Amino acid sequence: MQKRDTNLLYQVALTMIPGVGPILARNLVSYCGSVEAVFKERQNRLVKIPDIGPVTATAIAKHKVFERAEEECVFIEKYHIESMFFTGDNFPRRLAGCTDAPVMIYYKGNYDLNNSRIIAIVGTRNATDYGKEITEQLVKDFAGKNICVVSGLAYGIDICAHKTAVKNNVPTIGVLGHGLDRIYPQVHKPTAEKMIGQGGLLTEYMSQTNPDKENFPARNRIIAGISDGVIVVEAAKKGGALITAHIADSYNRDVFAVPGKLNDPYSEGCNRLIKTNKAVLIESAADIKYIMGWDNQKVSSKAPIQKKLFIDLNAEEKILTDVLGEKGAMHIDAICQRSELPMSKVAMSLLNLEFNGILKSLPGKMYELT
Repeated sequence: MQKRDTNLLYQVALTMIPGVGPILARNLVSYCGSVEAVFKERQNRLVKIPDIGPVTATAIAKHKVFERAEEECVFIEKYHIESMFFTGDNFPRRLAGCTDAPVMIYYKGNYDLNNSRIIAIVGTRNATDYGKEITEQLVKDFAGKNICVVSGLAYGIDICAHKTAVKNNVPTIGVLGHGLDRIYPQVHKPTAEKMIGQGGLLTEYMSQTNPDKENFPARNRIIAGISDGVIVVEAAKKGGALITAHIADSYNRDVFAVPGKLNDPYSEGCNRLIKTNKAVLIESAADIKYIMGWDNQKVSSKAPIQKKLFIDLNAEEKILTDVLGEKGAMHIDAICQRSELPMSKVAMSLLNLEFNGILKSLPGKMYELT
């Protein structure tokens, strides 16, 4: 096999080791230096890596996953699927900042997952006419605004968002709870096929993975992770939409909710999110565009930015001002990614810079130099 294929083989194999989840996989690559080195490391040294016990070390050393990993590589190449490993340049930058993100995702589509405007729309599978009408209007109003709609291809609000996006030439991404060799529900296959040419399909699961029930709550973190914000249109007091909203909040994403009638079981979740200040009440796409700062395409000045004089910047602040000076207005996740600083230091430094008048905060967790 060629070198590139060998790397892919090791990357796929890493995701198949029993007992190794995303966080542990990252630790292994970090300690060993590369994904290939993980499988070439001696067992007695693997055991010394934090949280790697004898059982996991033995599973890595025995290399029993390569035959299945090889099958997956053939599938990837045959169907022109883009594989994205967490150390690669093509891994979505928003998702890279989430500690529990998958180490490998598989993508079939034509949309740039690092686009500056990505919004998720989620809700109940038992969508009412009210919920469908709101969803359709939201998506229609995103047309021509360079906004991509993300959802989960499920019944109800999800498929309504996807279908409306396809109909109105709005890019749309479906995040799946199974491999790319199938579509679930099967009835949504025609829409999914159109989405590949107008967005794409994304999953962390290998081919031959069934749409098992436990996969769907897990895929919700990807919906939240690749998006700038999450809109909950309709949701009961429990369900996947609320899980996605809470995950989005934990990722420091903006969360929005459409209010519904009192005592309506499929608006109870939205109303509670608003009442408990977990989500911002919205009535239209205009609200989203205003809050996220997407109202107008800002024209940046070509004149160099002169930083305010007589302000002593520490090392982290200097890095952040350099990043913003180079790129202009940026989302906080992009700033973290570009600066390679942890979120805690970035947030503190941005606040200090704002106090000193060096930068200003914009709607949608965006920042730019003054």
